[in-house]
Amino acid sequence: MDEQQERHIVTLKDVAAASGVSISTVSRVLDDRTPPSRSETAERVRRIADDLGYRRNMFASGLRRGATGTIGVLVPRLTDHVMALMFEAIERTARARGSFAVVATCGDDPAEERRATETLLDRNVDGLVLATARLDDTLPASLRERGVPHVLALRTDGVSPSALGDDEAGGYFATRHLVDLGHREIAVITGPWFTSSARDRLAGARRALAEAGIELPEERVISTGYGIESGHVAGRSLLDDTASPPTAIFAANDNLAIGVVAAASAAGLTVGRDLSVVGYNDIPLAAMLPVPLTSVRTAFDQIAASALDLLGSTDGAVTRALPTLIPRASTAAATR
Repeated sequence: MDEQQERHIVTLKDVAAASGVSISTVSRVLDDRTPPSRSETAERVRRIADDLGYRRNMFASGLRRGATGTIGVLVPRLTDHVMALMFEAIERTARARGSFAVVATCGDDPAEERRATETLLDRNVDGLVLATARLDDTLPASLRERGVPHVLALRTDGVSPSALGDDEAGGYFATRHLVDLGHREIAVITGPWFTSSARDRLAGARRALAEAGIELPEERVISTGYGIESGHVAGRSLLDDTASPPTAIFAANDNLAIGVVAAASAAGLTVGRDLSVVGYNDIPLAAMLPVPLTSVRTAFDQIAASALDLLGSTDGAVTRALPTLIPRASTAAATR
């Protein structure tokens, strides 16, 4: 059987569905590194696996055993707080499992992304964790065709295995918090439209506002880059609307929120009194600002663990870690 055919064999997910148990239970039962269980459930799982023609994915098995002990991680840049936090979480998780994580950066350049990928593969990494952002990225499809074990982190393309936060829920939590504080004049600054995180966080915000019967005019939705300067420019644009400026802004990452805070200060506004601001990801700086920033905390360690669990999977499984809203002084009850 060639590599192309190998990728279409019965998966753990198929055996779990037929057995009526979880994927983790099937994995434990079929793990040949441990003494076989003789329970009725285990016997049924093994029988169903045989009936379905399940064959163990030896590449994935080798990964779990630490074939080379190295996992490649691809990020746009490590100067981005979120990417640095994601890599650190992956490195901690890999180290705890007896492996080593090595990182390569590629900016947002597809050519650089492919160069970095080949560099990592040339070093015989056991698999790749892709924390790159573009929904139109063709690299995952290329890796699938080549049979290279990989997983997407912090985003999904709906095909490759993916580990990310529940961004739709996070956007909902952030905006619902502002609604509960009495705000009705709410704006949203989201990230680039080519990222799943930007689309999902905006979708969550729209859901919260729709439930509350609050309109979100298009002029109060700004899609921009994820940097501080982008947040500053977008914040100025929203706050310069002297006829009807927002009383609250949900920014889809903390860098954007910090830029909004700077724009508010330049406009003579006090964040947490004249303007409420919510960020996303809860980077360490968020709690240390002069006005501590309310933010949606991303479960980086949980995402990292799920990513390594999925590395080597061929069934396109997606896990979403639920984020947590962390209220701080940057949000307060509406005054108008």
